[in-house]
Amino acid sequence: MTSIAEPGVVIGAVADLELGESRAYVVDGRQIAVFRMTDGTLRATDAVCPHRAGPLADGQFDAAKIVCPLHQYAFSFADGACTSDGIGSVSVYRAEEQDGEIIVWL
Repeated sequence: MTSIAEPGVVIGAVADLELGESRAYVVDGRQIAVFRMTDGTLRATDAVCPHRAGPLADGQFDAAKIVCPLHQYAFSFADGACTSDGIGSVSVYRAEEQDGEIIVWL
């Protein structure tokens, strides 16, 4: 049996997100943070920190994690887990560039 994947959602032009930048978008009623790595690849997570609702798109990030700007809790891009116990995790979404557009799968 073949399964058909859900289509991705176009959320904006990749040209609007410079290398090393991040931005929050509203996608189907959810706040999603999209991160453009310095190599041009994209990552996406929930935009709100589960600790105190910090804006994750405003945090520092590298290829492996995003750090909330309010209390410096770090979340893995691989699985959304916080590196500190008791904080919770964020959802991680597939994100890609296709034909100059940012596509996210929820």
